[in-house]
This record gives sequence, C-alpha cells and structure tokens, in this order.
Amino acid sequence: TGALIMSNPFAWIAEPLNPNQPAKKFFNLNKLGDARYGRLPFSIRVLLEAAVRNCDEFLVKKEDVENILDWNVMQSKNVEVPFNPARVILQDLTGVPAVVDFAAMRDAVKKLGGDPEKINPICPADLVIDHSIQVDFNRSPPSGPTSSVAPGPGQSTSMGSSRPGLGGRSGSSSGNSVVHLFTCRSDSLQKNQELEFERNKERFEFLKWGSQAFHNMKIIPPGSGIVHQVNLEYLARVVFDQNGYYYPDSLVGTDSHTTMIDGLGVLGWGVGGIEAEAVMLGQPISMVLPKVIGYKLMGNPHPLVTSTDIVLTVTKHLRQVGVVGKFVEFFGPGVAQLSIADRATIANMCPEYGATAAFFPVDEVSIRYLIQTGRDEEKIKHIKNYLVAVGMFRDFNNSSSPVPPVEQVVELDLHTVVPCCSGPKRPQDKVAVSEMKKDFETCLGAKQGFKGFNVAPERHGDRVKFVHNGSDFELTHGSVVIAAITSCTNTSNPSVMLGAGLLAKKAVDAGLTVKPYIKTSLSPGSGVVTYYLRESGVMPYLAQLGFEVVGYGCMTCIGNSGPLPEAVAEAITQGDLIAVGVLSGNRNFEGRIHPNTRANYLASPPLVIAYAIAGTIRIDFEIEPLGVNAEGKEIFLKDLWPTRDEIQAVEQQYVIPGMFKEVYQKIETVNESWNALDAPSDTLYTWNPKSTYIKSPPFFENLTLELQPPKSIVDAYVLLNLGDSVTTDHISPAGNIARNSPAARYLTSRSLTPREFNSYGSRRGNDAVMVRGTFANIRLSNKFINKQAPQTIHFPSGETLDVFDAAERYKQAGHPLIVLTGKEYGSGSSRDWAAKGPFLLGIKAILAESYERIHRSNLVGMGVIPLQYLPGEDAESLGLTGRERYTIVIPEELAPRMKVQIKLDTGKTFHAIMRFDTDVELTYFRNGGILNYMIRKMAS
Repeated sequence: TGALIMSNPFAWIAEPLNPNQPAKKFFNLNKLGDARYGRLPFSIRVLLEAAVRNCDEFLVKKEDVENILDWNVMQSKNVEVPFNPARVILQDLTGVPAVVDFAAMRDAVKKLGGDPEKINPICPADLVIDHSIQVDFNRSPPSGPTSSVAPGPGQSTSMGSSRPGLGGRSGSSSGNSVVHLFTCRSDSLQKNQELEFERNKERFEFLKWGSQAFHNMKIIPPGSGIVHQVNLEYLARVVFDQNGYYYPDSLVGTDSHTTMIDGLGVLGWGVGGIEAEAVMLGQPISMVLPKVIGYKLMGNPHPLVTSTDIVLTVTKHLRQVGVVGKFVEFFGPGVAQLSIADRATIANMCPEYGATAAFFPVDEVSIRYLIQTGRDEEKIKHIKNYLVAVGMFRDFNNSSSPVPPVEQVVELDLHTVVPCCSGPKRPQDKVAVSEMKKDFETCLGAKQGFKGFNVAPERHGDRVKFVHNGSDFELTHGSVVIAAITSCTNTSNPSVMLGAGLLAKKAVDAGLTVKPYIKTSLSPGSGVVTYYLRESGVMPYLAQLGFEVVGYGCMTCIGNSGPLPEAVAEAITQGDLIAVGVLSGNRNFEGRIHPNTRANYLASPPLVIAYAIAGTIRIDFEIEPLGVNAEGKEIFLKDLWPTRDEIQAVEQQYVIPGMFKEVYQKIETVNESWNALDAPSDTLYTWNPKSTYIKSPPFFENLTLELQPPKSIVDAYVLLNLGDSVTTDHISPAGNIARNSPAARYLTSRSLTPREFNSYGSRRGNDAVMVRGTFANIRLSNKFINKQAPQTIHFPSGETLDVFDAAERYKQAGHPLIVLTGKEYGSGSSRDWAAKGPFLLGIKAILAESYERIHRSNLVGMGVIPLQYLPGEDAESLGLTGRERYTIVIPEELAPRMKVQIKLDTGKTFHAIMRFDTDVELTYFRNGGILNYMIRKMAS
C-alpha cells in the first residue's frame, strides 16, 4: 500500500485526520483547491475520492480524476471512468461461482509453481447465505406445549425472555386468548431450516471451506438473515479505517438490491459476477460517469402513512421521470424526517425505478443509527470527523446548502403520500388502498397485460368450494392465498414491523382470525427483528394470526414461497381463478411469487396482515369491516391501525443497541447445523468428482506462466446468427432445467431424477450444467432455423442440434466458433455465465453492431473478443449469411479499439473494430482474461 501511495500523483494531499494520530491519514480533497469539488453531488464525490486515492497512472489515470472533477460537463459525454469500491458483498446463489473460481485459481497457481495461499480477495468480501431457504412449512402442527414465541437465528425454540411488553407473560388484556397464545407453537422454522440444509449440503460444505480457507472473506451462515439487512445493521463500515488511511465505505454486490445500503450514505449497487470477482482481485470496474437526478423531499408524512407507502410512491414517480442508468440523490428538509430504515427502504427499491444508485448522504440521523445498532463509539467519532473534514457530511435542514448542478430536480411533498399497494404485476403500478377493490375489479376484465387479466364479466363472481383440514371454504377472484411479511425491504424497518405487531395485537384482542388455508409467514431479515418483536410482546399475536417466523432469508420475496395446500391449488386451477399474493417485498412480476398467484401486491407489513384477515383484495377498508368477532361486532381497519406516535414509543423502548450487539457478536457461530458441517480445512479444495453442484471449472487447464502471443482465429464456423436486443436472459442459464435439455441429459447420466434437477441458479458452481444451459432459452431466435428454439445448424453435417451439442461437435473436430448478432447484444441484467458459458462453448469472438456496456466488459474478462461492425455496416449490408467460415486476423501489436481484418472462405474481406477499449483490457486479453492475468501475477 505504501508503494502504491508513493507512486500516486495526488499523494501530496494526504494528511492526518487528527494531528495527534499522524499515522492515520486521509486524502483531503479540499486541498485540490478546485472549486468544482464543492459543487459536485455527494455521490460523485465518493467516485472522485476513490479515483484520487487509487490513481496509479495505469488502472486509474489523472485524466480520470479530471473527468470526474469536471462532472458537470462530462456527465453528458458518455465518458467512462474507473471505480474502486471499498468492498464486495455477495449472496449464496451468486457467491458460489465466485468461490469456485477462487478455488480453481489456487489450483492453477500451485500448478504453475506459485504459492496458492496468495490467492485471496484483495478487496474485502462478505457473503451472506440467504437465498436457499423456502417456506415449505408454515403453521406446522405443534410438537409440544411451549411458547409460540419464535427463537432467534440458530437458537432453541424455548422462550427467551420474561421481560414484560405490550402483552407478554406479565399480563394482557386479551382475556382467554392469551392462554391459547402460550400453549401452542409450530415447528415451521426448524423444519424449514432442516430441509434447507438437506437440499444444500454440498453447497454449504463448500462455502464453509471457503470461509476457512480464504482471508479477507467473511461468510455469514444460513439462518442469519438477508444480505442487505445484515449489511445495513452490521457489515457496513460507513468509513473505512484501513492500512493507515480513512476513506468512504463503498461497494458493489452480486444482487440488484445492493442499493439498499445507499440509505446509510454508503454508495453501492449491483453488478455481475465477473465484475465482482475483478473488484475482489483489486481491479477497478469501468462505468459511464453517471448523470444525477436530484430528488427533493419536503414536508412530514401523515401519521397513518408507512415507509412502504412512501417507497411505492417514489417508485412510481421515478419510473415516470425516467432514471435508468442514473444516480438519484435525495436532499431537502423532508429527508431529515425519515429514519435510516425509511431511507434504506427507498434505496432498496432502486432497481424497481431503474436507477443505478439512490443515495442519501450521511447526516446526524445516520450517526444516531450507528449508535442505535451498537457500532463502536470510537469508530463513530472517526466516521463523523472524517466525513466533515472531506466535505461529505450533509445537513438536510440547512436550506442554504447548495443544490448540486444535477441534470434535473424532482420533488415530493411527503404529506401528499397516502397508504398504497403496488400491483398486480409490477412494483411501479401503485394503487391507493382506498382504490384497491375498484382497481382489481377493473383489472379482472381488462385485456391481458400489466393491468389486465381478460376475465369475462360473467365470470367475475365465480366461486369454487373446497375442503381444508375437514372444514368447508370457498375461493373467488381476488381471494388472498399467500400473505407474507418478508424481504429486507421492509423487515429492516422497525416502524413497519412493530406497526404490524401492534395491529396483530389489536386484531387478536378484537377476536379476529386469519383463515387457516391462507399461507401466512414471517421471514425476518435478521435476528434483531425477532428480538424486538419478542421483547415488545407482540410476537405471540403475530403467531396467533399465522405470522410465525418460518426462516431467516429472502423466501417469498424471491419466489421461495413453497407449496400451497393441495386443495387450494386445485380450487384455483379448477376455477381458473385470479388468486392473490400479498407481500412486503420489492418485486411482484407475474409468476415470480408463486405459479398459482397471478395477482401479487406489494404492501406494508400491517397491510399484509389486514388483507390476510380480510381474506380478499376486493374490500374497501373505508366502508367494509375487516371481520366480525364472536359477539357479532363489525371490526374496521381504522379501529386497529396504530399511529406513528404509538409505533415510535414502542420502538424507542425496545429497539436498543444491546439487541444488535447480542445478535451480531455471535452471528458467524450461532447456527449449530453450520457448525456441525464437516468441511475440509486445506488450502486447496478437494473436489468431489461425484458432486453435481460443485465442480472445478476448466478455465485454467492449459494456462502457462509465459504469455503466448495472440493468435488469429482461423476458419471459424458461426455457431449462432442472432438479431438485435439479445439479452443475458437469452444467453445465460436461468430458471428451471427443462427435462429435454442437454443439462437434463447430463444430470440424468449422473443418476439424478427430474425431481432432483433443482434450478440453474442452484447449480452455478458446476460448469458442466451451466455450459449446457448457455443459449438454452426456448425464446432464442436463431436465423439459421425458422422458429424460436435453443437450437442451431451444425454445418459440416447439416443437422439441427441443441446449441451445446453442436458446439461439442465443432470442438471435437478442432473448429473455433464465433457468433453473429445485431444491436445491444448482452442487454439486461449483468450475469457472469453470459460470458463464461460462451467461452466454454468454444466461442472465440462475437461480431455485433453494438454491445451493452457491462456485458462487453464481461466478455473481455473471459478473453472472448468483442468485435463491432464499422459505422454504417452490418451483416445485411456486407451480405453475410453466417454460413461462411471466418478468419479474424489478430496482429502481434495491439492497440485499443483498433481495426482488424476479417477474411471469409468466399474470398470476401472486411474490417471490424476490436472493442478492447483501454490498455488494461488489452492486458487482460493478452493473458486470456482477467482471472488468468491475476493467476500469472500471483504465481510470479
């Protein structure tokens, strides 16, 4: 680090933060003496500091620093700048392939005569296992006469505390119902966790090896919480104090909702696996210098409005404004009225309104949150002192603070926000609660689409009777069959969680119940939630209504909702009913939550409970009762809804620093099943040849220490001839494994039944499955065949084959491959296997009209050449059919964006641009990709 700083042309601005601690320095950007710094948005200041601190005139150049300083001019010029995040965060589905790559890199370094222990993340990495648990069990039959109060993560199911709360052991106004509350419980949590370990034993054993083998990598065991909530409450540093320097915490994560941490003033967003691995290896990511939208918040929220209502309002608003690819930075006096949990809820849904980041600069509220969550007091002092000194601490109440020269300012008066939901198929389709009944009934008859189901008017009243557990029930369009308090979006927010608990208590006291066939669940994002729900005394009432803790993880929010009761599923299918899921999540696309719920609404946790009690979405809470109690009294939602003051009083008493300290000080060891896993502790991983989940990838099989000169691609066949807008969904394996696919044939050959196939996501650590799933999307449109199918023509034989089978034939014959495609190749979510898969198929180059920026970078990272037609040219204008054979002439002397000659076996020649845009990318290419580059660097 010292050598790097000495070579930094900006080393002269580094100075001690505290004169009494000369060894602790920071890069004082104010010493640049440039007035432009004070006018930069706070989010852009984070990018600038990282560029200044990491400037080495190779990966980061003085020109890059100047471009960021000149943001007001350069933001509209599509200029790329490097960014070195301070750390990386991963969840298990995307984290497994990263750990697989690191394990394989150790093998390669050892093979080349180097020290494999040198292969570790250079940049700190945290991996939270949260995507594997499902709601297989809820409201499970009791196994003994003990409390309904849920344990924390990894704890036994005995009652944890006798501290009196709102209605705990020490007294309650709920009469006889309290006896029932404390004489039953379910085993759902334990059963779901046991099944999670049964399904994922191989993956978990591998990750546990990684947690022991790699330095600078922390792995949080399953059952601990959701990655973004654990990040907010525990992992976030806000300011790093490392290697003698203070600098802003920042991160990229392999999950789109990484943006949640922006609510704490930590700049972060989601990236693909290859970018994340590059950052872990100390490399910057390349990004277009973003435009910034200023979002001004004013006023105070209505006492009955929740943070969920605010975020759904913001989501719809920003979708209308159009913020794709931009940063949104929040300012104005209204921000000061929002807690960090409120801000994090808004930042969490950043992908739903399309922005790259949704940034709330650090202020006094942020500092109070760090105190509340039990962070070290001395560190908190350094955090504030540093941010004030470097000009990154904000006072939202100071009206004289200058508004950065952002592209556009949009405003929201928080007092105008009303209780709302979003749906039935998209998170941006906000519906006021007062309009929900009318809106759903309109959607029923509307033509098929985001707001329509095309149900004939005469069928709107259809009813289907069924029997559940010996009792008669009926379903109709709009019946609620899933009600889930889930997702870090809301479970990270004590106000809405305690609001749900208070509503549940009032509902139980009023004699209301939830129908037993509705699949209710509570899946908190951390053990702290269980702690304060238990201590405040509301947990028994939540459990009484069916909202018991079923697991700690993403669960229903990502579609791990588990099966519905068989009779319910049959009734929905029999009546072709538009059944409803209500969840406190962040996405509700059709088919995501459950195959049987075609309408899904995002709602605050209190509203989830309200709709569960009502049993239908077709209710107007203003004029219709939630239910009728045993005495025949009608109970309305307004009778039960807690006010903001009620909630805050409970929050102040029960959400305390000690809870966070107690939960997080043992988070890595509290899970007994994880502790019992028998994982190897060797430096090198012992690959199990029988495993169908974890396999050593062949990326480095022929790697030598010496660089080989670049070779031309000679007589390549075209594997696929594609059109415009080919997305990573078309390229990368995703979803379930089709029974007639090459991946299914491989798994069958390994003695697995279709029931055991699992998904591509769960098998991302096995390249043999993933390469067979590359270009396996049934919607793939290949010009060689006249239908949508994951197939192509193998030209030497003339046969039509699955893409993988054709590629294997070519590979066995020693033929290189290329792909022809059109505009915007690789658009959509960034996925590492969209580059890894083509590489393993034997594809040496892609020839496209244009690329999605991140996907082009991923191809470079895997050593696949991104070629681009010259301006005004394309396959049609050049007369290319794809049936030719292509020789791409690669000279020994390479330069960024150079033109290369392409010769066809027909005698035709033309030129294309080789899209290695920087010297750094050329270095990766000469090495065969970024991982090869790092292996050689470490081995030598």
